[in-house]
Amino acid sequence: MKKTSGKKTKALCDLVNVVTVFALLFGMTIATSAAPKVKFSENQNRYLADPPRLTFKRYFSGAFTDDAENYISDHFIFHDGFVAMRTRLDMLQGHSDVNGVYILENRLVEKIAPPDDSVTEKSIAAINAVAAGTNTPCYIMLVPTQAQIYSGELPSDAPNPDQKQYIDDVYARIEGIGTIDVYSPLSAASNEYIYYRNDHHWTTQGAYIAYATAGRRLGYEPFPAAGFDIDHSPEDFRGTFYSKTLYPDIPADRLDLYLHPAQEKCTLDVYGDVSAEPTVHEGLYFREFLSRKDKYSTFLGTNQPKITIHTGNEGGKLLIFKDSYAHCLVPFLAAHYSEITIADSRYVQLPYRDYADPDDYDQVLFLYNVSTFMDGIRIV
Repeated sequence: MKKTSGKKTKALCDLVNVVTVFALLFGMTIATSAAPKVKFSENQNRYLADPPRLTFKRYFSGAFTDDAENYISDHFIFHDGFVAMRTRLDMLQGHSDVNGVYILENRLVEKIAPPDDSVTEKSIAAINAVAAGTNTPCYIMLVPTQAQIYSGELPSDAPNPDQKQYIDDVYARIEGIGTIDVYSPLSAASNEYIYYRNDHHWTTQGAYIAYATAGRRLGYEPFPAAGFDIDHSPEDFRGTFYSKTLYPDIPADRLDLYLHPAQEKCTLDVYGDVSAEPTVHEGLYFREFLSRKDKYSTFLGTNQPKITIHTGNEGGKLLIFKDSYAHCLVPFLAAHYSEITIADSRYVQLPYRDYADPDDYDQVLFLYNVSTFMDGIRIV
């Protein structure tokens, strides 16, 4: 009889647990539905999913179900709390990475998948085609990420492609284009503050090293670091890697704005649509972002299809096909060119000559971090 009684008690406990779990899920679903909705997440720095649209076609194709899952996931009540809790649980379970980010003692570092050579070949072919179609001198700068510079700090079993070898391989397959090696000087400065601890970008100090190095190839004499006044922001910047983990134990970052008299006359034509008239911004920095989550957008603002910078200085015209690593490098370059256009082909569907024709410039620079380049972004 005692054995039977024990089984009944266990069955009752199991039933209570199941009912409790379902009650919690049901309650949180109701709470999620009733909670006020926001379209943009400051913490994740992205727009959240819109409510799913129900049609017969979308239901039977599975699109409605997928959109509903994304919507609930994005707007789930206590979303940030669950992300932070999952990070701690993953760490307790000995996982080497959390949501694609390695949590090291003093920094967060991106987990990078091995490159797909067919994707790389497509990007190389696109760059070679641009160079072959113009008489304007072209250059390329591939920037290593934290995962390479601090590879010695990663877990011993962490998959991590050799970015130095990758850069060398790409440069060897580039035709008629000047290559700029920033891996060596950045690696030599690895003990300095050249990458953010909580974000995927390099710091302004890292960008300065690239600026000083590129002068030898691009033909300008870089200003010494001592010639800049440096405006330090508060140390409260937590960027993309933090957003993925919500792990607060890594010290927050600061932004450094390198200021020089040669930057004072700069104005920006910002094209949210390359076919429309631009908005005009005075100066290279958007200081309103210093008080927001997306502080890196202080440098030239958010990613746009095209920005043209009129510097007020003497010099040639430079065209940069880029990702966001270019944003904190361009203020240094502004002192040496009369005009700089930065074009981000990820946001444009037109042929590149329709909005950024290399023949209209004195130099062309392709500037990408290695992780972005490996992803096979649209180069031009």
